[in-house]
Amino acid sequence: MNTNTLCNSELAVNNITIGNNSTKENKNIINDIKNEKITTAEKRVDKSQTLVYFEMFVKRLIDIVAGVIGCILMVPLTIVIYIANKICNDTAPIFFVQERIGKNGKTFKIYKYRTMVENADEILNQYLEKNHEAKIEYIKNKKLKEDPRITKVGKILRATSLDEWPQFLNCLIGNMSLVGPRPYLLREKEDIGNYYSIIIKHKPGITGLWQTHGRSEVTFKDRLHMDYLYNQNNSLIQDFKIIINTFKTVLNRRGAI
Repeated sequence: MNTNTLCNSELAVNNITIGNNSTKENKNIINDIKNEKITTAEKRVDKSQTLVYFEMFVKRLIDIVAGVIGCILMVPLTIVIYIANKICNDTAPIFFVQERIGKNGKTFKIYKYRTMVENADEILNQYLEKNHEAKIEYIKNKKLKEDPRITKVGKILRATSLDEWPQFLNCLIGNMSLVGPRPYLLREKEDIGNYYSIIIKHKPGITGLWQTHGRSEVTFKDRLHMDYLYNQNNSLIQDFKIIINTFKTVLNRRGAI
């Protein structure tokens, strides 16, 4: 393995930090990444072209199977969410569609269950103008722990990560994968910086290192480091470990806002 690549990978791990406001449990998140074999740069080996194509084939096959199952289960889930929104007098569309950055920089439409009010951007701008601390938090993390835009049903969907479920449709279509880097917003391209060329090598994932190692408890910069590490250690074994850790994270509701 190239010495510079190894050094850069180790540097990326050591640079990951967690904010002072994190819980004691979540302060160990980055230590988990440092200690896991999943992100140990020394264990990365060069793959033959045949193995690369085989892993691509298996990964796509898994995406199709997961996409089919996810879309089938999405039918009853959508009915339940529709009824819940009606009970809360929320008549806005149940789905949220947004442009995101995909593989090779190609944009695509991501599907999610709507968790915010319709005029979310306007409310956000007004809120940030009146709350300086919240503005600093949003600039740093691209998220707010106390977000005034979230609906009643949306809070439950986010806490359980069910708002991400429609992305199984993206997975089936082929513009997302079950595991991969975070699907970044178009306006975040400038903030991604030098990581951009690395992140767009892969399809965005429904889950990934960021989702299993702190989610909203880590900063935007930390997410970029994690996506860099995913690229450095990309393999089916890593994907399987991330999938298993995703179930644990969702059940524990760690880092969800």
